[in-house]
Amino acid sequence: MKQQAKLAVLIGSCTLIMVIAGCAGQSISPDTSSSAADTSAPQVSLGAQTSHIDGEFVTDWVPPLLTSPEEKAAYYVSRLADRRFVSRYGDRDNPRTWYIAAERLGEIGLPAVPLLFTRLNTTDDYELMLALYALQLATQDPLLMVRTRGDYVQLPAVLDPAANAENVRIARQWWQQHSAQFAE
Repeated sequence: MKQQAKLAVLIGSCTLIMVIAGCAGQSISPDTSSSAADTSAPQVSLGAQTSHIDGEFVTDWVPPLLTSPEEKAAYYVSRLADRRFVSRYGDRDNPRTWYIAAERLGEIGLPAVPLLFTRLNTTDDYELMLALYALQLATQDPLLMVRTRGDYVQLPAVLDPAANAENVRIARQWWQQHSAQFAE
């Protein structure tokens, strides 16, 4: 009987360890074999992804318990001010920055929009610039565009902190016209 109890504890412990290890996800190493001339935007997917940035590794990681679009949006909104939460693409002569949080919020679309509008009061110019960029992307969600009859936050200049004041004005004007769409 004691051997059966010990075996049951051992099996239970092993199972728990395997479950915890499985939830942690697989570590992904950066691909160093890709061509330096690759100018396409990086392919990103939800889950763990590691990017090599200026000698550091940045992980675009969503904790496994975040399953709803609203939870994912909250996570990425919280990462907007992190200047290290970027990836690079392009070649040496034409390097480009991929703003992970803003791009992901754009992919999430409709559920991210109210959260992004709460960030328009930030005093961090970088965070504000990315929140505005994410708003332009997120308000192009087809589900939202049906409600707004094709109207989305159209910014004349994006990813330029000097344009933040004008872009905030445009975004707030859009919100005044369409905020009722989020009460439903």
